[in-house]
Amino acid sequence: MDVFMQAWMYFINRREYMFETLADHFILVIWATIIVILIGVPVGLLISRTNRLKEIVIGTVGMFYTIPILALLGFLITIMGVGTYPALLALVLYGLLPVVRNTCVGIIQVPEMAKEAAIGMGANNLQLLFKVEIPLSFPVIFAGIRTAMVMNFSLATYAVFIGAGGMGRIIMQGIRTYNTGMLLAGIILVVVATVSLDRLVGLIDNRIQRRFSLVE
Repeated sequence: MDVFMQAWMYFINRREYMFETLADHFILVIWATIIVILIGVPVGLLISRTNRLKEIVIGTVGMFYTIPILALLGFLITIMGVGTYPALLALVLYGLLPVVRNTCVGIIQVPEMAKEAAIGMGANNLQLLFKVEIPLSFPVIFAGIRTAMVMNFSLATYAVFIGAGGMGRIIMQGIRTYNTGMLLAGIILVVVATVSLDRLVGLIDNRIQRRFSLVE
């Protein structure tokens, strides 16, 4: 109980610093998510048309999952130096797989009857894509975005090792100074923020699925 009291007292006394650090953490993850969407969705759409290209691209982006995050950050330091940019690139690389894969799968799973009906009504390729395929596959695509965002929120704590800040700063300071209260306060705040983010994005996901009549 003393440990939790220390964490509570640290949070009360340094709450402004903790929330500022949490805001930096959120900003890093949001930017990474935006870049992942801008890259991953078009790539997923492209590879959904060719099986051979699909295997190559998904295998390539999946390869980054076999690299430990600290090893990837260490490699990026040698190319880009320290700071926010290598951390941002690492999060983008880790977030690509679920978005690319879900986009590709979502497009492939669009019923042929729906596409044939649109073509029969005179839809061209662009109209078929934007008015039929993307709307029908959007819940699957958004599920991939949700996975990437929540996963990267946890991974972003490692950004402290290359000077990018975020909640990892509080956790690392707690470890280095043997400040148990600071360490526990940082861990609890990351856990609560991650769960809250997952719930929030989950609510949006449910609304999207209800909008497309995929759940009752």
